Amino acid sequence: MIIGIICIVLSFFLKDSSKKVEQELEELSISIYQETNSLKKRLKIVEEELLLEPNFNVKSPVSTKKQMDAYKQQQVSNKSFNPTPKKQTQINEILVAQVISLNKQGYPIDEISKMSTLSKEQIKSILNNGGAR
Repeated sequence: MIIGIICIVLSFFLKDSSKKVEQELEELSISIYQETNSLKKRLKIVEEELLLEPNFNVKSPVSTKKQMDAYKQQQVSNKSFNPTPKKQTQINEILVAQVISLNKQGYPIDEISKMSTLSKEQIKSILNNGGAR
């Protein structure tokens, strides 16, 4: 019984190590949370710079925007086929930019017609007019 009383008295005077471990764990989780938020902010800034300001090796920002639009349109048309009538009175600017871009890359009119929703005649018209309507 004396040993039990001594153990109880000693437990009041000894520091509890579990409280120290809990505090360290809490500090660690807070620091990880802060680092994660910091990385998310940095990643968001990098994504915005890459998507909104393509200023690397570019002749003019207007042609770059058209090429980006053409690329996006090509990706969309490759992922999901969205049939539109072949005979359109007005052709979307994105499609015009895509046709001009693909032509500059050396694609023949037949291939461009397959990649876009335009007919061969519409593609020839776009290329003859230089994209002007």
